[in-house]
Amino acid sequence: MFVTVLFALLFYAATAIFLAGIGMRIARYARTPAPLKIPTTPAPTTRGGVVLRMVTEVVLFNSLFKANKWIWIFGIVFHVALALVLLRHLRYFLDPVPAWVVMIQPFGKYAAFAMVLGLAGLWARRVFVERIRYISSPSDHLMLALLLGIGLTGLAMTYLWHVDITAVKLFFTGLMRFDFNPLPAHPMLLLHLLLVAGLMIIFPFSKLLHAPGVFFSPTRNQVDNPREKRHLTNVKWMVRSEKPAASADQ
Repeated sequence: MFVTVLFALLFYAATAIFLAGIGMRIARYARTPAPLKIPTTPAPTTRGGVVLRMVTEVVLFNSLFKANKWIWIFGIVFHVALALVLLRHLRYFLDPVPAWVVMIQPFGKYAAFAMVLGLAGLWARRVFVERIRYISSPSDHLMLALLLGIGLTGLAMTYLWHVDITAVKLFFTGLMRFDFNPLPAHPMLLLHLLLVAGLMIIFPFSKLLHAPGVFFSPTRNQVDNPREKRHLTNVKWMVRSEKPAASADQ
């Protein structure tokens, strides 16, 4: 029971920090003025074109594809696989489980391998590419280690040390009703959940915020119309008035 209560409180705290942290960051991004018209050219000249550009950036990583094909491959493999894995995990929170979630279970199961492969490639880039290694900070390696640990422990539970997934589902569905159901005291499961909670807590304060941040990037979300329309910031600038200095001949 101690383990159940401990992890229940941990996930309540992690969820609160995750949601509040992301909410505050998004509000901060929205309030930050964009004083210059700086879309990366060639840029769309209509609002519809900007929407299309954002879709290709978010879904296809268009600018990364143009910059570096190898990084794009590892990046797209990791993100697509991660999306499938997350969608597969909806079965632990929904009752009844929608038919489409049931249908993607085999794809999500094997997508975990692709997720780990993509992460390994992205981490190898930070280790072996000199110019990337130079600008990489310990937090960059920590994020990759957390994600890789989550993927590896998940694979271990799927293929090596099986866990009572029915009990796991009862635990998480119970949390949503503030009803504590016993969590299996499986070492690999506890490590997996501990890493997930750690990632949730760190996420709002890390570089992983590029996920929502890309929508507020002025180089991507601006229309290229500086000649047709005057660009104004969305905040009032405070101008400090100062008394002119006396001239030397006074």
